[in-house]
Amino acid sequence: MSDFPAGPDFPPGSVWLVGAGPGDPELLTRKAERLIRAASVVFHDALVGPEVLDLATPGTRLVHVGKRSGRHSKDQASIDKLIVAAALEGERVVRLKGGDPAIFGRATEEIDACRAAGVAVRICPGVTAASAAAASLGLSLTLRGMARKLTFVTAHARAGEALDLDWQALADPTATLAVYMGKAAANEVSAQLIAAGLSADTPVALVENASLPNERQFRTRLDLLPLAARTALGDGPALLLIGKAMGAGLLAASAAEHVREAVC
Repeated sequence: MSDFPAGPDFPPGSVWLVGAGPGDPELLTRKAERLIRAASVVFHDALVGPEVLDLATPGTRLVHVGKRSGRHSKDQASIDKLIVAAALEGERVVRLKGGDPAIFGRATEEIDACRAAGVAVRICPGVTAASAAAASLGLSLTLRGMARKLTFVTAHARAGEALDLDWQALADPTATLAVYMGKAAANEVSAQLIAAGLSADTPVALVENASLPNERQFRTRLDLLPLAARTALGDGPALLLIGKAMGAGLLAASAAEHVREAVC
């Protein structure tokens, strides 16, 4: 058991689903850090970096239960059983998830499993990848008069299943669309959005490994997205940000250049 003070909200036999954020350990919340230090066992995703795991106190059991596309170490039912079993043994359990547990983090399955077993479970939110990517780009995900809505979708589908999204609703020129795990589906995302009426020249930003030292950024347009996804990115997790707001920085730079030329 950890000797770090757990606080009254983390008694033995309880579970916290904790958001590890996008990767940069400085983007952890203070509560997340406290819970990690107080845990006696941490079940963590593949995308949780070593600097975050290093926050666990000596003696804490670290269990990798990562799930990445095509490389699943454990199925969800097995993860649920591990979490519940540890809590029933009196452990202070942290289920550490990249980003925010409630955004494409399969939190519901783990919450339901804990509650069915009579185990107390709570959520500690984290910084989601879209927020970190926009911050790295120096852009806002929303923009008055240009992007009044923000939509999160995942491009990850079960093996053998088609990507089942409401493309007509997503092809909204007044919204910013954040596509998680979108690199492999870039061809389909581009083609379907254009077919649904979104302009081919809609700005797109691709961000791989958001917030990490090896982050990559690339800006393009919707019709060139497949080419950019193939050539501009590596093998890390990538996010697609699609919408007029993603071109705001370029528009501002262009306007500033016009002003400079006029003054000269």
